[in-house]
Amino acid sequence: MGRMLVHLRASGVSLLLESDDRLPRVLHWGSDLGAGFGDAALAALAVASVRPHAGTQTDAPVPPSLLPGQAEAWLGTPGVAGHRDGQAWSPSFAVGSTDVVDTPGAGGALRVTASDETARLGLELTIELTPQGVVRTRATLTNEGGSTYTLDSLLPALPVPSHASEIHDLAGRWSQERTPQRHAFTVGTHVREGRRGRTGADATLVLIAAEPGTGFRRGEAWGVHVAWSGNHRTQAELMPDGTRVLAGGELLLPGEVRLAPGASYSSPWLYGSYGDGLDALAGRFHALLRARPQHPRTPRPVTLNVWEAVYFDHSLPRLLELADLAASLGVERYVLDDGWFRGRRDDRAGLGDWFVDEDVWPDGLEPLVEHVHGLGMQFGLWFEPEMVNPDSDLARAHPDWILQVPGRQPPLQRHQQVLDLARPEVAAYLRARVVSLVRELGVDYVKWDHNRDLVEAGGVDGAPGVHAQTTAVYALLDAIRADCPGLEIESCSSGGARVDLAVLERTDRVWASDCLDARERQEIQRWTAQLLPPELVGSHVGAGRAHTTGRVLDLSFRAVTALLGSFGIEWDLTQASDDERAELAAWIALYQAERGLLHTGRTVRDDLPAAGQWLHGVVAQDRSRAVFALVQRERPATWPPGRVRLPGLDPDAMYDVVPHGPSSVRNGWDRPGWWERPLRLTGLVLATVGVQSPALEVDHAALLLATRV
Repeated sequence: MGRMLVHLRASGVSLLLESDDRLPRVLHWGSDLGAGFGDAALAALAVASVRPHAGTQTDAPVPPSLLPGQAEAWLGTPGVAGHRDGQAWSPSFAVGSTDVVDTPGAGGALRVTASDETARLGLELTIELTPQGVVRTRATLTNEGGSTYTLDSLLPALPVPSHASEIHDLAGRWSQERTPQRHAFTVGTHVREGRRGRTGADATLVLIAAEPGTGFRRGEAWGVHVAWSGNHRTQAELMPDGTRVLAGGELLLPGEVRLAPGASYSSPWLYGSYGDGLDALAGRFHALLRARPQHPRTPRPVTLNVWEAVYFDHSLPRLLELADLAASLGVERYVLDDGWFRGRRDDRAGLGDWFVDEDVWPDGLEPLVEHVHGLGMQFGLWFEPEMVNPDSDLARAHPDWILQVPGRQPPLQRHQQVLDLARPEVAAYLRARVVSLVRELGVDYVKWDHNRDLVEAGGVDGAPGVHAQTTAVYALLDAIRADCPGLEIESCSSGGARVDLAVLERTDRVWASDCLDARERQEIQRWTAQLLPPELVGSHVGAGRAHTTGRVLDLSFRAVTALLGSFGIEWDLTQASDDERAELAAWIALYQAERGLLHTGRTVRDDLPAAGQWLHGVVAQDRSRAVFALVQRERPATWPPGRVRLPGLDPDAMYDVVPHGPSSVRNGWDRPGWWERPLRLTGLVLATVGVQSPALEVDHAALLLATRV
């Protein structure tokens, strides 16, 4: 077939692809090249992209394809790795057909089918540019031979330019997810593997290559995300010839995918976002998620979860009292967490026995559910369907249902094991139990938890079972949603250990972390926002003394932090004072008044010059209003902090800026001169000059409201 140049454009992004009888190559992914970039210019740019022959390169150097391999002289990580009993280990694909969908100004797609007649492999490769300017690509490999083909990896790759010489990613652990790290993009391969059988608290979330000094507001950046909830691999690779690629896909365990004749495997979608600044990069992901047909459209309810209020000590009178207090404050959803089912008096027993505990609940859960519904609140219930305690009726009856290698069970973690959902009988049992309880009780919301890694997760035949487990979890979630229309599901996994775009195809929000310490949460939520908009991220007001860290923080700081997500409470309200409950009610009312803005607007963050000061805000899509949070996290050497700029507003419009919400600035001498009356300035002035910041103490925050006049 002849050479083809495809130019896709959407939302300020251009994707220029070259395709011929070889697999497609990306010549440009980045800023928009313009509508007038015609065929002649495309051809000239293609010529300009040809690298010189230098060193030990092949005689006709070509850029790496979307699935680079040794057949095209790529000596980095191959896009396809596998073999047929030691043969067919270096496939060379010839393109058979090409399909282009080009929607002018709104993106499009390039799809090719290809084959290697010698290796007897077929390939379908897709790369799309969405209307939001997000690139996504995936590959499907088919065994067209007469013997089994063992697939080791299928990793699509996207090139980035040479000035993207920094790597930004995220690390973390339980209760401290999303810890940022950055370093030079050096020669070699920077690999982030997730081998936990879930996304992981330490998952990179978005792996970013950027020009040096890139921050939230400026600096070209390219980031990729693997939409997969099981084992995964994300990497940045710099070759000695200067070629740089970002790649990612599922991490397959040995022998996990063995394709029988005629069988196929599809890689997860690899999503890529480009932006001038980390906010612009994140904003494309946010816009993509909000455009989904299943994206939550109703206002995100104020949620009370009773976990940190009662833990396993379930008592109907106490839970009714919490419901009454919650409703009086404006709470809209009440969630009963772990401890309601048979034998569950601590975390050592009961998982798998999804029946209401008759000893604790002699009249069932109906009295609590009816009371909650009678107060006008939704009712939510906690499940951990994928797990089982050895001390349970289920495990005693079906020890073979546990994921395990032959001859032994994996080490216990949190006193539990993992059920093999790839077994139809296991999935059927769990589906029946969850669906029956949801229907019988009138459950509106399920908190779906997942509290341990998949260690030595062997399937029915003893082969690795993580891939099959992940697809089975998706199928179970899909089936439950189909059986229970209108049910909302939260993805929780030891807090924020299952946060990815694949699980969010089947759930309505994620639990960012088990840590409710607002100081820690500021960072967790700040970087979760690199992928997800705030309405998808559960964020709760915890107790005055944080249960995970012991840190004591003011209610105003805890509430401002929770306001920047899907707002809720996880606090024993019976222990709160009358003044605290009154202030909490005011914050709830503020959230309810502003969630239309907070959950539809553009997220803005800024790198402030004052040490230890952070800015996080949301600007309406039409830029008519904005809410900004100023957060003081450290005590700098110079004081007061000085001016803070308010980004994202219409530069030509005039705005009134006022303090917003219950005041965190209690002392008159801590307030700047403009604090007592509206300050009227243009969006340009607010973004370039800014306003004097209040002199906040450490671990305090102030809200500002900007309204166009």
